[in-house]
Amino acid sequence: MKPKTFLSMLYGILIGLLAAAIIWTAARPPVGEAVTLLPTPTEQPVTVYITGAVATPGVYSLPQGSRIVDAVEAAGGFVAGAEEDRINLASALRDGMQIDVPGVPVTSRVSSERVNINTATVDELDTLPGIGPTAAQGIVDYRQENGPFQTILDIQNVPGVGPSTYDRIKDYITIGP
Repeated sequence: MKPKTFLSMLYGILIGLLAAAIIWTAARPPVGEAVTLLPTPTEQPVTVYITGAVATPGVYSLPQGSRIVDAVEAAGGFVAGAEEDRINLASALRDGMQIDVPGVPVTSRVSSERVNINTATVDELDTLPGIGPTAAQGIVDYRQENGPFQTILDIQNVPGVGPSTYDRIKDYITIGP
């Protein structure tokens, strides 16, 4: 056998073995355990209990990253006599936290009489839980532009007065005398 032919045959055998090894390695099943992907965690709301000198004390669920000022707003804002400067409104909320707003404790700014949303002034509307001066003015403006409310549910048509605000004030409002 000629040396050149022998080398060519040897190279051919080596290349064939190398190709067989690559195919055998690529074709065999994977080794080890499969990686299990976990779902992306969703942020849970922060639930806090706010008491003291706010319009509607109670338990509120707020988004992660909320501050004490957000809890005060959710509770209808400060009442007269609240000592706002004695709490840090910028503090971050923690789940299960209780916030006690110092001041004269008032259970509600609402009088025992219902407020007629068709005739009430801005100041009278401002006494409703969750209704501040801006929302009160919005109610008056809406009433002037669209006429009297036909039902108390119609107050939800006012920008800024949604279902949650309606739920807080429905027991304190009327459209009749």
